Amino acid sequence: MAILHDHYFTAGLSSDPELASAIAGELRRQQDGIELIASENIVSRLVLEAQGSILTNKTVEGLPFARYYGGAQFADAIEALAVERAKKLFNCRFANVQPHSGSNANAGVFLGLLKLGDAILSMNVAAGGHISHGHPATLTGRDYRIISYGVSRESERIDLDEVRDLARRERPRMIIAGGSAYARAIDFASMRTIADDVGAYLVVDMAHFAGLVATGLYPDPLPHAHVVTTTTYKSLRGARGGMVLWNDEGLSGRINAGIFPGVQGSVLLHGVAGKAACLGEAMRPEFTAYNRAVIDNARALARALADAGLRIVAGGTDMGLMLVDLAARGLTGDVAAKALERAGLAVNKNVIPFDPRPPEAPSGLRLSSNAGTTRGFGAAEFEAIARWIDRVLKSPDDDALIDGVRKDVAALCAQHPIY
Repeated sequence: MAILHDHYFTAGLSSDPELASAIAGELRRQQDGIELIASENIVSRLVLEAQGSILTNKTVEGLPFARYYGGAQFADAIEALAVERAKKLFNCRFANVQPHSGSNANAGVFLGLLKLGDAILSMNVAAGGHISHGHPATLTGRDYRIISYGVSRESERIDLDEVRDLARRERPRMIIAGGSAYARAIDFASMRTIADDVGAYLVVDMAHFAGLVATGLYPDPLPHAHVVTTTTYKSLRGARGGMVLWNDEGLSGRINAGIFPGVQGSVLLHGVAGKAACLGEAMRPEFTAYNRAVIDNARALARALADAGLRIVAGGTDMGLMLVDLAARGLTGDVAAKALERAGLAVNKNVIPFDPRPPEAPSGLRLSSNAGTTRGFGAAEFEAIARWIDRVLKSPDDDALIDGVRKDVAALCAQHPIY
């Protein structure tokens, strides 16, 4: 009796028509639409091949050269390569490339360095922080005492006086800098001074600006932070996953144990290979040119939207992402995002600082230049994108107008094909 069907090792995706159809649909969506969501980018063929490889078959636990399972010779070589590239790229002494996500990287660091119930001072989600930094719906929010800082109502930038006052009053064990929807440069030196003043760890989550840090285009957190976490997609253009970086050898055992066995089990080795691939790409000169273009394009998009009468939160951006206030259009973010998606423009609704509206129907949109820049768009293309956004937001129920914009979007995408 055969235990495998005849084509187990040879039949490809076409043998599962339902799944193949959905994947083909997603490919067409990516090819024919413009991705403006800040948590997405477009990986290289190299990353696709590394992550979609036979490494899927291999299970390993523990650190390279100290595994719990045998047959790890090449697994060790791959993970060690990713670690060495991470250390070289970010000029740090230690790296753990195993986290399955940025949230797992954060959770592992918290578990390794804190006791349950310890206080964490982090940016409020409503001000641009990330949910993994203590939102009440997450394990972090449940397991630790969360104190939130925000931004100045006038400047919409981090209020360092508030951070200092909260830290002195609440005596947190950890302070977190970095967020999900904060577009301005962060003063890491001042944050470290505050952390030292109260005996706290400073952890920086650089998920949205890691590529800019790697290329010297954004303040480097590593000279100031005890620990830095990041995702490896977004601005690094790599495999979906996370990473932890640090310099103090005394933290190594606690951080590594926080990741495994603390918050996750086996290494996703195919993901680690994808990370190694993108970290190698990030060492090439063209990656610096890419990140310069990311900033230039984001600022071109922000200026063009502002010229059209839309307010950019905090007055602009120092990275690839930005927040747009929709008050001038009398729209909520959910309505705007759906209309733009019909026009081939993928964005996400987002709260803005001091938003009077709920997260389900917020006052803003979050946009990014990351993926469009990967496609080869320049300032002129992003200015055109701003015009299309403006047109759709002025008439979100005009099907004919939206169809016309979608055709323009498809035409631009055809000039910059992917895969």
